[in-house]
Amino acid sequence: MPMQPWFTDAKLGIFIHYGIYAVDGVTESWAFYHGQVSHEQYMKQLEGFTAAHYDPDVWAELFARTGARYAVLTARHHDGVALWDTAQDGLSVARHTPAGRDLVTGYVEAMREHGLKVGLYYSHSDWNHPDYASVIHPDMPPEEATAHPYVAPRDGQERPQAWERYLAYRTAQVRELVTAHHPDLLWFDGEWERSEEQWRLDELADAILSVSPDTVLNGRMLSQGDYATPEQGLPVTTPPGPWELCLTINDSWGFQHHDHNHKSVRLLVRYFTETIAMGGNLLLDVGPREDGTIPDEQVARLEGLGDWIARHADAVYDTRAGLPAGHHYGPSTLSADRRTLYLVCLDAPTEGVSVRGVRNTVKRVTVLGTGTALAHRTVGGLGAVPGVLWIDAPHGSDVDRHATVLALELEGELDLYRGFGRD
Repeated sequence: MPMQPWFTDAKLGIFIHYGIYAVDGVTESWAFYHGQVSHEQYMKQLEGFTAAHYDPDVWAELFARTGARYAVLTARHHDGVALWDTAQDGLSVARHTPAGRDLVTGYVEAMREHGLKVGLYYSHSDWNHPDYASVIHPDMPPEEATAHPYVAPRDGQERPQAWERYLAYRTAQVRELVTAHHPDLLWFDGEWERSEEQWRLDELADAILSVSPDTVLNGRMLSQGDYATPEQGLPVTTPPGPWELCLTINDSWGFQHHDHNHKSVRLLVRYFTETIAMGGNLLLDVGPREDGTIPDEQVARLEGLGDWIARHADAVYDTRAGLPAGHHYGPSTLSADRRTLYLVCLDAPTEGVSVRGVRNTVKRVTVLGTGTALAHRTVGGLGAVPGVLWIDAPHGSDVDRHATVLALELEGELDLYRGFGRD
């Protein structure tokens, strides 16, 4: 199936890690998996999850103001606690917490009301389901087969019938989400714990797309996925095909009381521009408190990023990946008609900004957001080898405190020299 064009045009999405782990502020699901807290202590958080101030309309308004075009909510993490009133046997906030209600439907409605595409996160794995730890990944070394009792049978003896029950449960839950909400995107996780054949991902994809044929599937559906999902660090080489960078605002996915190591707005602008310059989307994560409110520090970062995007929207939306590395010392994007090149200056230029390899005549250079025209000239060049384009540095109010963007209007579509120069 061809990739849905909305995804590659979106540029920014918001990841929402929301679940019972916010009660004590522990690592989502992993806290009991790694023994940071006991399983009993982790699950006791069910008693404190209230969603008392959960208002997805407030979320959606904030995300839209940030400039996001889609959002992804953790409908069910590895701990198996569903955020909706699932009809399957298993844990849910509707039946097992004071929240006592479905939290997914309101989220879906609010996002669509504010024009955002709807994404739902669902973990293939469920470390609380009694039938989950019943088989072993075929590539797992024997000495590791029973290392994690939440994943594999303790005695190393597989129980195929239990695994069949788990797959039926997994597929039924996914079908509930798809039938009820027709999500624009399903963001799967936990795929590493079984092989693609064990997960029966071809059957799962068929079950999804037969009901909602336009739903985008992330790369953790393995061969059935539509795009790649690197986490926490920009790839050095652009992934083949569509992709998104998943990034936390601080160091945590879910809410953690003591994590105040929030990235600055300037750093988030840098991550964002470098990502879209490589043709990807940024999926920026927030971790709401258990009551459903997003911490002020995270709101401030989203608002700051949104302010920058609003001032530089022409360089963000309806653009494609810009110049390859080496042509400009910073990120860049290219308009869809390939006639305007946007140069991002992450640091305030001093004498000038240089661009190499552009064969086109540059009709005009302006500072995006202020419209100030900048003088420019080409120095050098020989035959088919173009000279270096030098642009006078912007000054004063034309310099953005986070990143300045220069718009180069070209004569014709971008014609880029990629050679080695004259021998």
